[in-house]
Amino acid sequence: MKITKVEVLRVKTNRPSWRPIFCRIHTDEGIYGDGEAAMAYDAGAPAAYAMIKDLAPTLIGMDPMQIEWIWETFFRTTFWGLNAGPVMYSAMSAIDIALWDIKGKAYGRPLHEIFGGARRKDVRAYASQLQFGWSHTDLHVPQLKPEDYANVAKKAVFEEGYDALKYDFFSFDEEGRKISVEEYTRLLHPKYQKMIEKRVEAVRNAIGDDVDIIAECHSRLDAQSAVQVAKIMEKYNILYFEEPTIPNHDLMKYVSSHTTLPLAAGERIYTRWQYRPYFENGSIQVIQPDIGNCGGLTEVRKICDMAHAYDISVQAHTCASPLSTSVALQLEAVIPNFIIHEHHCNNLMKFNHGWTKYDPQPVNGRMEVPNEPGIGNEISQAAFDNAAEYAVIE
Repeated sequence: MKITKVEVLRVKTNRPSWRPIFCRIHTDEGIYGDGEAAMAYDAGAPAAYAMIKDLAPTLIGMDPMQIEWIWETFFRTTFWGLNAGPVMYSAMSAIDIALWDIKGKAYGRPLHEIFGGARRKDVRAYASQLQFGWSHTDLHVPQLKPEDYANVAKKAVFEEGYDALKYDFFSFDEEGRKISVEEYTRLLHPKYQKMIEKRVEAVRNAIGDDVDIIAECHSRLDAQSAVQVAKIMEKYNILYFEEPTIPNHDLMKYVSSHTTLPLAAGERIYTRWQYRPYFENGSIQVIQPDIGNCGGLTEVRKICDMAHAYDISVQAHTCASPLSTSVALQLEAVIPNFIIHEHHCNNLMKFNHGWTKYDPQPVNGRMEVPNEPGIGNEISQAAFDNAAEYAVIE
């Protein structure tokens, strides 16, 4: 089997800041595989699209079953592959995912069987980013007052069956203003400490003690303010504290040594070489690699295996199209150190629907693992029809 053609597309959605990046790899046996570069949000999507185009010519004529060799070729022989960042690794990820999709289809098996067999038919999921509300529309609605935080928690738990929720409790003040860099990268003013505690307390009181709360800060805090926030939250039985500060193993070690909360990070840490110092210094207890920007399934499987040797749990970061959801589920079904699946609020919204054949959604807080061959999903014709940029490499 040989690779004959690569299609690359950047999809235009009705939300300008949401730009999914896909690739489809074709073979001379008529089998194709789909992948996604998980840089749909914020800046960088056009760069990921361009990087896939730049790497694609290397694939033409190669055997798609030689996935390890192809990954190593990109890593070792493209100058920027060594110790790179999200643009390079998201492009490699999209290609790698598509190659695994081809392999699964060629054998007629879902990837969880190729990876050793599913130990879970479905997985526990949490409702993610509830500071934006929990809505099946196209709107992020900032939650401001403690009662807002409590009400959206009740909706996710009592109406939709989730038993785990995630908030960034420090995105906005009570007037809806984004907290500034000047305010969060130093010891926090007492008014913000009180605001955070009131929000966390309101959520805990609304949902009781049998529902998990995950707190995150999107790496905005410095190490000093991260410790302040961690201390505030310790008495509320937080499952883990995500990205409390800049992804740096020494800073994370400082925070972890000053709190009893388990710490999580990983969506901005790439490849096993960048994860290694976090494992060695014990600074994180839950890793969150994004399969769509960390090097793909080939690399993330290795990272998960390394984490297992340190008794570190895995929650894949999932904030992209439903294609990436399906990919994450294939891996999460298999690995022994899986803890929980992330279901992002963007996966509810209309701007993220229609770009894939399937749209996996939880039922009572659990996600069913796909059983179709390959990744169990594919790019839809609507995505090709709505491509803002499209290229074919042959």
